[in-house]
Amino acid sequence: MSFTSAAVLFAVIWAMIFYIVNPLWQKSQAEDGHVVPGTPASAPVDAKLKFKALLTTGLTVVVFAVVYSVIEYELISLSQISIATPPSLR
Repeated sequence: MSFTSAAVLFAVIWAMIFYIVNPLWQKSQAEDGHVVPGTPASAPVDAKLKFKALLTTGLTVVVFAVVYSVIEYELISLSQISIATPPSLR
């Protein structure tokens, strides 16, 4: 796997995990009881984006290491997955 492929794979995994982590630990302005005029009541009080980005990066390193190992060392190949066997290998 080239460096560019690895960087793109890391970025895609990071984005997917961030979309999962982002809604966690959020408290809306309505739940807090103080809605800032001009903003929706569902807007978060404190998004904690720095914490979520660091958590996402840590989780991504672990997931990326597993995915990279599977791809680089061919731990699982298409021929081992019966539903994904290409017609040329049947």
